[in-house]
Amino acid sequence: MALFVCLLIAALNGAAEAQEKFHGCPMAGNARGRDSRQLNRMKNRYLRPMPEDYSRYGIGLDSMLQPGDDVRRFTNSQAAEVTGYVRDVQIGGIESCNCNARDARYRDTHIVLAAGPKEKKASRMVIAEVTPRWREIMRKRGVDWSTSALKKTLLGKKVRIRGWMLYDWHYTEEAENTNPGGRKNWRATAWEVHPVISIEVLNSR
Repeated sequence: MALFVCLLIAALNGAAEAQEKFHGCPMAGNARGRDSRQLNRMKNRYLRPMPEDYSRYGIGLDSMLQPGDDVRRFTNSQAAEVTGYVRDVQIGGIESCNCNARDARYRDTHIVLAAGPKEKKASRMVIAEVTPRWREIMRKRGVDWSTSALKKTLLGKKVRIRGWMLYDWHYTEEAENTNPGGRKNWRATAWEVHPVISIEVLNSR
C-alpha cells in the first residue's frame, strides 16, 4: 500500500512538472514585463480549484454581467461556475502566455457566453478560455477540447463552465464595465473564466 501511494504521488508530481513547461513554454510564457509574467502564470494554471476557492456566494454569469466598475469585484484566487449560452467559439490570438505559438493546438480557445440564446450585443458577453495545458489534460482523458471540436459541440448550446477567475487588464479599455459606452468595447468585463477546467452541455440546440 505504501509503495502504491509513493508511486501515485510520484506520478502526480511528474504530471505537474510536465505542465510547468508545456511544449517548451514555461508558465510565464515569453513575456518580459513582471506584470505580464505574473498574469501569464495565472492564465496557465493547471491545477483544479479546491471547493473553498469557489466563492461562498457563487460567481455566475449574472454577477459578471453586473454593470459598474468591477476591477475589484472579484479576485484571481476565486473560482466560478458560469451558466450561459455559447454565442461563439474562436481561436485565441498569438500571445506571450503561449510563447507566441502559431499552431492552433498551442493557442487558447475563446468561448463567448451570453445570458440568452439570441443576445447580439458584444458588450453583454463574457469570455471563458480553454488553455493548451487543459486541452492536453482533457486529451489524456479521451476528450477533444480543440477549438474546432468545441465549436462543433458547443455553439448555440446552454452550458455550465467551471474554472478560475482571471482579470485580464489588457482589456480594461475594451470592456463595458470599465469603459462604459466605448466604441471598441467587445465584451462586458475584463474578468474571464480562465482557464476553464470543466464544460457541461445542459441542453441541445
